[in-house]
Amino acid sequence: MKAFDGKVAVVTGGAHGIGRAVADAFAREGAVVHIIDRQPGDWFVGDVSDRETLERFAKFIIEKSAHVDFLVNNALPVMKGIDECSWEEFSYALAVGVTAPFYLTKLLMPYFAPEASVINIASSRDRMSQPQTESYTAAKGGIAALTHAMAVSLAGKARVNSISPGWIDTAGSEITGADALQQPVGRVGKPADIAEMVLFLCSGKAGFITGENICIDGGMTKLMIYHGEHGWTKS
Repeated sequence: MKAFDGKVAVVTGGAHGIGRAVADAFAREGAVVHIIDRQPGDWFVGDVSDRETLERFAKFIIEKSAHVDFLVNNALPVMKGIDECSWEEFSYALAVGVTAPFYLTKLLMPYFAPEASVINIASSRDRMSQPQTESYTAAKGGIAALTHAMAVSLAGKARVNSISPGWIDTAGSEITGADALQQPVGRVGKPADIAEMVLFLCSGKAGFITGENICIDGGMTKLMIYHGEHGWTKS
């Protein structure tokens, strides 16, 4: 018997990257998986920034499966900086990254099965930044805060946690040298690194964990970088 036989998982932005790895991991463990993504394919096609689309998606899920065990809010906000990002683009990033997770959780909450779990995909950028990344960083910081708020409000209905991935290579390339060494584990992350944590947090083994934001970045946010160390130089 597989770990999630008879369970129902919902994954936003599940057509590629981390979302695809999460959806595949759930399916591997026996769950029925419902995906929404803007990319055309064999899933529910739609933009999570749109309220009506979320309502149709929620209705579709309940008609097909009647209940939800796991909700993974993963859809990716746009990354644009303060120099170029327009009002509309910034608002869109927040709609995808914060409003959609809130509203889809709200829509599905009445149908959560016992011991349900919500996982929000944040980012290590909720605590560190590059220049010109304001829209993405604000959205990821927002979902990290939303996580602990929902964990309190959904007490007794679902556990709610977030994962903050660091550098995750979704292209399957081989990244070496200084880019790998800035992670104390010596490599860049893979989508499977995040998917395995999602499965753990959704399992009974994590039954005492809620409201947490778990950073999976190979230690990158803990390593102090100085000129001349770890292959890095400041020109």
